[in-house]
Amino acid sequence: MSTIGKESIRPDTLRPQEAAPKHMNVFERYLSLWVLICMVVGVALGKFLPGTVDTLSGMEFGEGSQVNIPIAVLIWLMIYPMMLKIDFGSLAGVTRRPKGLLVTLFVNWLVKPFSMAIFAWVFIQHVFAAWIDAETARNYTAGLIILAAAPCTAMVFVWSYLTDGDPAYTLVQVAVNDLIMLVAFAPIVMFLCGVANVVVPSNVLITSVVVFIVIPLGAGWLTRTLLLKLRSKKWFEEKFLPVFHPITVVALLATLVLIFAFQAENLTAKWFAVILLAIPIMVQVYFNSSLTYLLMRVLRVPHNVAAPGALIGASNFFELAVAVAITLFGPDSGAALACVVGVLVEVPVMLSVCSACNATRSWFPAETPNT
Repeated sequence: MSTIGKESIRPDTLRPQEAAPKHMNVFERYLSLWVLICMVVGVALGKFLPGTVDTLSGMEFGEGSQVNIPIAVLIWLMIYPMMLKIDFGSLAGVTRRPKGLLVTLFVNWLVKPFSMAIFAWVFIQHVFAAWIDAETARNYTAGLIILAAAPCTAMVFVWSYLTDGDPAYTLVQVAVNDLIMLVAFAPIVMFLCGVANVVVPSNVLITSVVVFIVIPLGAGWLTRTLLLKLRSKKWFEEKFLPVFHPITVVALLATLVLIFAFQAENLTAKWFAVILLAIPIMVQVYFNSSLTYLLMRVLRVPHNVAAPGALIGASNFFELAVAVAITLFGPDSGAALACVVGVLVEVPVMLSVCSACNATRSWFPAETPNT
């Protein structure tokens, strides 16, 4: 899941064994509760103010663009601050410890989207075929593929923090994933949806990538580069970045409220489908996190790299997934509902993965400088 990272997590922070005791802020500590509150508020708005919600869902950037204006603005308010934190100069340190990064990239891009497509095909189109008609099943499958095709961008920093992960290495993993996402997200979604017999308009998908990835990534990189040249790194990280913290939190919560409002009818009328959709999502999270974690263990990668790697390999960039699903299929579509279920499932499931990683710390070797 992608939301705000902790500003205190930077490449120059102390190693876990030297760090001060962990303290999560109120937002992060009760994240599952915030998601639940947003769901209740959103569904209530959808039920009691359907006209207002319909107006918001119909607002687009130009006729036929299918890019919802409120969702787009809120996504930008979340993603832009995330991108400001990414130091692409850190990529130079990849060669210092390549094994962990290679495992993460292998699972993120060569296993995760394809395994999700397989799980969706097995569960949604076959095991649950008696409860889901063929057309709806194809839409659900498309949503699950979109959800799994984009790896988490910023909430990973919180997961890494909870497992005493190496913040510098986590940053490298996120930066590389963001760069790959620029060129790999659209082709993977088009290919896998095509295999699942779901037609995805290429122009709409490319527009989504430009709007929700290229523009905020480019704006974040340009802002960071200019401000680091004009001001000090200390000022940038301690004065400028914290300004966006409340903005990002409010944007995330508002996005969740809108998402649940757009999906109010589906969430209430199709509650059984929500339960069915949660099953392949949970299976893929545990499958991909376990695969990443075990590969890290086999390769003797230290725990402070293996744990965040497993979490990156399992979590999803749900804000992007929801925005793309809405753009491609509409705000009340089955694809959008599948991505929304990903929001409901991810936080508690990822916290359970964090607990499992912490409980198995002894499986891994002590940290070495060249792992």
